[in-house]
Amino acid sequence: MKHTNLMIFNRIFSRNALNEFVNHSNPKPYLVSIKRASINTDNKNNGEIISEIYKYMANNYRNEYIYKNTLLNELLVKKHDIEKTTALAEIRIGRSKADFILVNGKAEVYEIKTELDNFDKLETQLHNYYKAFDYVNVVTSTNRCNILKGFLSKSKVGIYELDENMELKEIKKAKQENNFLDHKTIFKILRKKEYERIILNEFGELPNVSQFDYYRECFKKFQKINIKEAYKKFKQELKKRCYIEKEYFIALPQEIKSLVYFSNLMKADIEELSVYLTSTHGESGVLSIS
Repeated sequence: MKHTNLMIFNRIFSRNALNEFVNHSNPKPYLVSIKRASINTDNKNNGEIISEIYKYMANNYRNEYIYKNTLLNELLVKKHDIEKTTALAEIRIGRSKADFILVNGKAEVYEIKTELDNFDKLETQLHNYYKAFDYVNVVTSTNRCNILKGFLSKSKVGIYELDENMELKEIKKAKQENNFLDHKTIFKILRKKEYERIILNEFGELPNVSQFDYYRECFKKFQKINIKEAYKKFKQELKKRCYIEKEYFIALPQEIKSLVYFSNLMKADIEELSVYLTSTHGESGVLSIS
């Protein structure tokens, strides 16, 4: 199947589709994807069908969601404690956007390069990431891994491979690189309440200026903090960003864990989602799609 016909799968594991699942609705991309993947829905619940769609994607269209979800399941869920480690996604860093970040004692960026991507922007992306984080990795497919190993052979950048069996392998361990940490880049990632907490903790007060000057004056104070100390406080704030009910999260199918985690669903929404996933799929919805 051509990639143009497979792009509908990008819309299944999205916040829009998730909101419809929570409301017990069948979003159109979900119904179309059932047909594109030739899935028999007889006597199957929605959770089972979504799992089959995910498996089809893993075999035929490994998009960014497949990689990101694998990182979350293999690193956050299996390797770390979700109550002590925070995962972040799509964080703007300079002119680049980090796909996946893990924050616990240290913070690591994971830049995803799927089979559908190229490495044209990678050098610029890595340069930007090192301004805000001291550990950086690139995750790619088996057939792109050798190219990447050559490209990054003399760097401190780590390499992960997602092989044909959907196993995540660490090919090259990331080494710390903190010589490029930059106050301005770090400060721009912080939210207002986050940099206010840092400044208040460090100086005991916030700038007493007009709203027009407030952001600039806060940055001036932040800039006075030693960069290593500022980075430490930055990581502490990032670690507070995501909280999810462990009991409910662990019970969810692994295929949608990343989607739920980064959507910040409330406990009641996760309960409604669980009801939808265990409900038998309605034939009428599928037959209505031509």
